[in-house]
Amino acid sequence: MTPGNNGASTPEDDDPFGYLYADGQANGAQPPSGGGYGYPNSVSRVRAVGERRNGQPPQQQTAQYGQPPTVPQQGAYGQPNAHYAAPENFGGGPSTGRQPVQNGGGRGRGPNTKGLLIGAVAVVAAVVIGIVVAMAGGDDDANDNKASGQPSSSAAASGSPSPSASASGDESKDELPQTDAKALNLGGSAALASDVKGAQAAGGTYVGNLNQVGNSVTWTVNGIPSDGAYTLFAHYSTPGEDQAMTLTVNGKTFGSKFPLKNYAHAPAGDFVKGWTTSYTWPTLTKGTNTLSISCQDGDKCNVLLDQLWVKAGQVTK
Repeated sequence: MTPGNNGASTPEDDDPFGYLYADGQANGAQPPSGGGYGYPNSVSRVRAVGERRNGQPPQQQTAQYGQPPTVPQQGAYGQPNAHYAAPENFGGGPSTGRQPVQNGGGRGRGPNTKGLLIGAVAVVAAVVIGIVVAMAGGDDDANDNKASGQPSSSAAASGSPSPSASASGDESKDELPQTDAKALNLGGSAALASDVKGAQAAGGTYVGNLNQVGNSVTWTVNGIPSDGAYTLFAHYSTPGEDQAMTLTVNGKTFGSKFPLKNYAHAPAGDFVKGWTTSYTWPTLTKGTNTLSISCQDGDKCNVLLDQLWVKAGQVTK
């Protein structure tokens, strides 16, 4: 090499834009030709506007250096452009168009809120009606229970209960008939007495000497309001052990024995501590009834008796 000549590969030549400078033009830098970028025969190529890579020829010519590029004319409004085609127009290209709108392109219908509202109202109405019916039925049941006025009982009308009568003998009595020793009809050798304290009859009078077969007390009961089950109470004293006597209703023996037990738990011979109450459930008729308590064969009759009374229904006190 000689001074002033550094060969073909000078920095100016390496600069693809060297032709723009005075020193580059002096050294022979030339602009690129053929539309390529950089030197001639360069690998890089500039693609024209509108050129496709799917093998179709470019739609416009490449502008020469120094010449303004040819701008394709725009088609009239609404007319297709000759230099442009949508991708879907090329064979094998993917479809980018939207699917057609169903139902004539109208807006989709929302949920049927009116139907839901009607259903909800129907459910609420059904619940309210059910509550009203239940309350009405409950009132009817309550009225039926009040109208009966009698407790349920599994005991047979002809049987005798096993009561747990109180030792005080001061139970309240209904307005139904009641009597004491002085008003009773005595049979056999039964007799009135007042020696033992604790009797509730007027003057402390009671019926004694019942502990013999054939002795009895009879009460004619007036004013029974209707046929049905009633409770016959007796206030008496018995110490030591339980007693049981025969009950006759209107001339017929009623069921089992009248239970006259030692509910006071008094010791034998102590009649003062033996006062208590017992009951049984006879069936009476409307009007007048005759009740008799007697000592029969097989009975235990060691009792003192001072009062009798009845109550409607099968009760315990």
